[in-house]
Amino acid sequence: MTGMSIEQLAAASGLPADTIKTLEHNEADGEPHALLAVKDALEKAGIIFIASGNQDEGGPGVRLKTRSAADEGIRPENLNAANDD
Repeated sequence: MTGMSIEQLAAASGLPADTIKTLEHNEADGEPHALLAVKDALEKAGIIFIASGNQDEGGPGVRLKTRSAADEGIRPENLNAANDD
């Protein structure tokens, strides 16, 4: 959903890439700190984790945060030399 590679997620979470691979294969028994580190990194990247009791957001699962107009940057029709950074 975020487009992050294993290496990028490892860097964002402070974990080794091998730990991320282990988590991907659902072999993380005994590593709750690793799960929390990945969850925190994914939340910072724009992922929202929805619990099963929260039906307001469409049920349990993961979602991307809704982007606001401010997140979209400058629309192509508004590009000009004045906003050329």
